[in-house]
Amino acid sequence: MAYGRGGPILRRIAQAIPVVTGVVLISFALTRALPGDPAAYFAGLMADEDSIAQVRAELGLDEPLMMQLLYYVRDLLQGDLGMSLTTGQPVVSDLASRLPASLELTLFALLLSTLVALPLGVVAAVRQGSWIDHLCRVLVTAGVSMPTFFTGILLVYVFYYLLGVAPSPLGRLDFLYIPPPHVTGFYLIDAPLAGEWGTFMGALKQLILPGVTLALFTLAPIARMTRAAMLSALSADFIRTARAAGLSKRRVLFGYALRNALLPVVTTLGMVFSFVLGANVLVEKVFAWPGIGSYAVEALVVSDYAAVQGFVLVMALLFVALNLIIDLIYAVIDPRIGVN
Repeated sequence: MAYGRGGPILRRIAQAIPVVTGVVLISFALTRALPGDPAAYFAGLMADEDSIAQVRAELGLDEPLMMQLLYYVRDLLQGDLGMSLTTGQPVVSDLASRLPASLELTLFALLLSTLVALPLGVVAAVRQGSWIDHLCRVLVTAGVSMPTFFTGILLVYVFYYLLGVAPSPLGRLDFLYIPPPHVTGFYLIDAPLAGEWGTFMGALKQLILPGVTLALFTLAPIARMTRAAMLSALSADFIRTARAAGLSKRRVLFGYALRNALLPVVTTLGMVFSFVLGANVLVEKVFAWPGIGSYAVEALVVSDYAAVQGFVLVMALLFVALNLIIDLIYAVIDPRIGVN
């Protein structure tokens, strides 16, 4: 019975293997096509051709591309993503230390935007044409029109520089606090587990401005999809039947319409999460947030092959895992769908 329940999940994982393989091959090819020579960069400005050739040999870049690929795949199968030339640390260690920061920021922003966008989209659909509906459209337009770096700088200027109510935008914790003992890497979880409530409040304060910056950006697609899905559900035949049967307005709205509208909303949430996790580099730069987005950009600038390939691979694995989670959520919302 357990195997039967896990069979669909195993099939989805098996279907993801060609996708991950393609990501490995494409990321390897694209990094080698980047302009610039990492050996020349790390040899220094005053290095001669012999020194550059020596560094290139030490990095294994003098081997044919096929041999480099075989070495990379061999190390990959052993769980070795290589060494980052910019940090001098294993890429696995760099990503493991930075990924929780990006995940915490992204999840916090999605929570904020969902708490606002979901009820706003529902009310806008129920009261179509009202001032709330128009407010929803204005927020959606403003959210997708304002660049995240501009929103972040504006919030820092107003709440930190002018009003002085926000902490300095310099990472995950103010210098007054020390990081909590590492358990999950999420400061909002690790600090309470260690009983360090002062650190928890400090981490929460640091999260607010970058979280709101990302939330304003992610609010737009969630609110738009919620409104559209609710309008579609409210005009369906089963809603008219439920109303004709004398069911209460609350039960029709939340028990039938909203539950059926949640499927496209969950899909949108998954897409927004995967996009923002890799694309929040501007927010990370504005707030000096030590996430994987800024790490990948810094590695890309200097053609740090191992770091870039490790980032792309981790993002691909997260995307595959996220799709599987969405399928499971589908099965919970509507058991008729199942996990195929």
